[in-house]
Amino acid sequence: MPVLHELMRQYPLATLIASSRSGLEANHVPLVLDTGRGQFGTLCGHIARANSMWQEVPAGAEVLVVFQGANHYISPNWYPSKQEHGKVVPTWNYSAVHARGRIEWFQDPTWLRALVEKLTDQHEAANAAPWHVSDAPADYVQRMLGAIVGLEIPIHDLQGKLKLSQNQKSQDRAGVIAGLERRRGEAATVVAAAVEQPGGKSGG
Repeated sequence: MPVLHELMRQYPLATLIASSRSGLEANHVPLVLDTGRGQFGTLCGHIARANSMWQEVPAGAEVLVVFQGANHYISPNWYPSKQEHGKVVPTWNYSAVHARGRIEWFQDPTWLRALVEKLTDQHEAANAAPWHVSDAPADYVQRMLGAIVGLEIPIHDLQGKLKLSQNQKSQDRAGVIAGLERRRGEAATVVAAAVEQPGGKSGG
């Protein structure tokens, strides 16, 4: 579970999927994970009040939240075994987390401010001079808080979907790492490092 929690923290912009009165819908929402509450943690965030999701999806409805980590195409040419027997095909390496829970909505200004401060402090922490909510005029902040609706999702099911060449022989895994390193780029670098890590569950 710590591995899944870490991926959720590294890639906090999640896809929130719900069945609304109008049918299935997906929203992309940055979420903060509170591991101190619930069996698998609790997700917290907010959407714009103009977004009808909070009216279309009732409190207590089950939702699916997908966190997508780095991913990259894997070429068959990177496998040394291609030269041996040619029985190789293209694939895609990826890591993702699926979290399920029942959504709750919040409109209390005090609750919303605490949430926004927590989100902001978390994402500003890496900056040399972090921006704080209190840096903005108080009346402006109040107006902005009135334009959002908060949400919480206590997680009752948490699944990792990791496809990182686990099913390949060591020589082919080494070939994948070398191929990704030649590609460069952030996604290739992150996936190469993940392939080097032992373990993980295959995800399709």
